[in-house]
Amino acid sequence: MKKFLLLGMVLCLSATMVFSLGKKDAKTGKYKIGVSMPTKSLQRWNQDGDNMKKQLENAGYAVDLQYGGDNDIPTQVAQIENMITGGCSALVIAAIDGSSLTEVLKAAKEKNIPVIAYDRLIMNSDAVKFYATFDNFKVGTMQGQYIADKLDLENAEGPFNIELVTGDPGDNNVNFFFGGAMSVLKPYIDSGKLVVQSGQISQAQAATPNWSTEKSQERFENIITSVGYGPDGVKLDAVLCSNDSTANGVTNALVNAGYTKDNFPIVTGQDCDKPSVKNMNAGTQAMSIFKDTRTLASRVVTMIDALAKRTAPEVNDTKTYNNGTGVIPSYLCDPIVVEPKDIQKALIDSGYYKPADIQ
Repeated sequence: MKKFLLLGMVLCLSATMVFSLGKKDAKTGKYKIGVSMPTKSLQRWNQDGDNMKKQLENAGYAVDLQYGGDNDIPTQVAQIENMITGGCSALVIAAIDGSSLTEVLKAAKEKNIPVIAYDRLIMNSDAVKFYATFDNFKVGTMQGQYIADKLDLENAEGPFNIELVTGDPGDNNVNFFFGGAMSVLKPYIDSGKLVVQSGQISQAQAATPNWSTEKSQERFENIITSVGYGPDGVKLDAVLCSNDSTANGVTNALVNAGYTKDNFPIVTGQDCDKPSVKNMNAGTQAMSIFKDTRTLASRVVTMIDALAKRTAPEVNDTKTYNNGTGVIPSYLCDPIVVEPKDIQKALIDSGYYKPADIQ
């Protein structure tokens, strides 16, 4: 029944919107797709960019792939401006800051260049036609539920000590990651079964600028000192980390404080970055959420193909993601939980990594 409802929504959308790419490149005779990624300083975005470029080129498109320096907003804006003036037929954008592209994308709309928001929703722009991402609220709930299950919060007496670490305030996904996790954990915090000894409970207090490993480590070292956490001090049971780069900072701080695999708290993560997979093997990170960027890139290519054929791209969510100009039709891919026991099947056997990558 749900599939029929979604199909009906897509048909209604196709009846009221014109789906198409911009003009083909005069020199190559191909549609040129502009792909804007936020940074090369994180493994995750390098893989996203490489996957997008490879799959789009294999599908017959020319690709202009750019990275926004080290999360530098003016650089990303200038690159997108050049893509618009340089004849790109469509734009695929993972925004550094979801609210920073309103002005530059006005030119895309004027030229009828469709914009697909990639994994991070672009806010306050009606140039955004579609959104391709993972179910990011589900990512948060999976992290929160993992902690709840491992501590047996439903049955155990507690109290247990937990600290909270999330990402950049300008990334709209943080609202979903943190919101999803807290939908599981906050009732236990409110009841006193979980205790945040630092008192840093709000999303703003738990934020990490640019998802920086260094900033995460610095903040967590301060928390360790102020609370007195340590193998021989105040017991720390779990740390909710919204992604792997922040988890790596927390892990560094805990190792420096004397924690070993034998007494390490539960640390969550997301992306299955190589350093975090190594940490899972070493017993210093409990889990990570795997978001296969090959799947997401493939979904974007099918959206581009549909636009090239002047048809409506397939979506599976038409209610959740309002960017301030209206709800953006979205396709949500499914994330999965990876623990050490899952690494071989999920990451090696699937071809995502070679064994040497994570040894």
